[in-house]
Amino acid sequence: MAEEPVNVEELLAKAKKPAQDAMKLHPFYRGKTQTALRAPVRNFDDFAIWYTPGVAAPCRAIQENPELVYEHTSKWNTIIVLSDGTRVLGLGDIGPKAGMPVMEGKALLFKYLGGVDAVPILLDTKDPDEFIRTALLLQPAFGGINLEDIAQPKCFRILYELREKAEIPVWHDDQQGTASVTLAGLINAVKVVGKKLKDVRIAFIGAGASNVAITRLIFAYGVDPANCVVVDSRGILGKHRKDIEEKRDLFAEKWNLCQITNREGIQGDIPTAMRGADVVIALSKPGPGVIKPEWVKEMAKDPVVFACANPVPEIWPWEAKQAGAVVVATGRSDFENQINNSLGFPGIFRGTLDVRAKTITDEMAIAAAESLASMVPEDKLSPEYIIPTMDIWEVFPREAAAVAMKAQEQGIARIKTTYEEELKRASEIIKSARDLTHMMMKEGFIPPAPEA
Repeated sequence: MAEEPVNVEELLAKAKKPAQDAMKLHPFYRGKTQTALRAPVRNFDDFAIWYTPGVAAPCRAIQENPELVYEHTSKWNTIIVLSDGTRVLGLGDIGPKAGMPVMEGKALLFKYLGGVDAVPILLDTKDPDEFIRTALLLQPAFGGINLEDIAQPKCFRILYELREKAEIPVWHDDQQGTASVTLAGLINAVKVVGKKLKDVRIAFIGAGASNVAITRLIFAYGVDPANCVVVDSRGILGKHRKDIEEKRDLFAEKWNLCQITNREGIQGDIPTAMRGADVVIALSKPGPGVIKPEWVKEMAKDPVVFACANPVPEIWPWEAKQAGAVVVATGRSDFENQINNSLGFPGIFRGTLDVRAKTITDEMAIAAAESLASMVPEDKLSPEYIIPTMDIWEVFPREAAAVAMKAQEQGIARIKTTYEEELKRASEIIKSARDLTHMMMKEGFIPPAPEA
């Protein structure tokens, strides 16, 4: 059957439009989030309840029992989106000020998709010790910390040390969040091409924080690491990589991948890694041209290509399909099969906060991935539909419930609940956040965007 002709100019114009719109709408709205009141102000007498003198009573109660801070304040539903701006999207080290639009956008998604109040905070330091110290100093006011866009290898140390020392859940969304959604997409993608996940050969292109976490989650789910290869900027990882061995204390995660992957000891670059692979999972540098169509042609029968670099994928989806890829996914919302952590973190944090979990484990991330994958019914699976879109809002409360159940199973939840109770609770909170946004738009508190 002949391939339908592709209008490349039209597709490229579509790909450029979000950036064009962003440059127009960001200065129009002057920010994406604001503070809104949760409590009523019926008259000025209410100030005596919400502030002095009445507020002294809950202060004393919390002093006697610190856990009451979750009952008397918004700590139960408020997190920090914390970054130093050293690894922003595909833009690299652009600094804390330039990273602010991304963190505000993350806060918007947290609220609208997960009903979570998120405060973007950018730290003007590149010192991991200062970053860790600041995060720990901030934690009394927040219910969780979402680390974002931090360069490796320090992102691993910051995450591991904060998870060990903090009394609130800490996770790095570029790691666990991206990994959760990628696993969900992979679970369904291999079904579409009629393969078994445990048998597939995967070429991971890029060895940054995201792909390192993706390998960890996928291997924990049952894929054989020895049958897979990982490529960084200098080539395929393996025991032959003396450059990494010499710095194995600094790049411990990479060195571990050198030990457990690449059973055959293959050496080379991206095309070598892709040859004969069933799946490519790329989170490397923005394309196009990082992955070439001729390399896709050298993959195994019915290949799957996840090209997830932002803001531009390593290969355009239409190029990968013309080269023979059956399933193609990117990180962009304007193409089919968006593999984006926005499908994961709002629901995962919702469930974590609702049971007041002490941390967010890989097992909780896997539970979210399975829940997300299950939202695409078997009879609806197709090369163009392997993962739900963000407008299917039921995804997020279901993820929350799955995460809450796993946290209780692992003994790290401070609050007990049932799946049905958490599904109802999360649904109500998320619906309230969405309804509030729509009401503010309808009433003009959020003005309509200017016409193009």
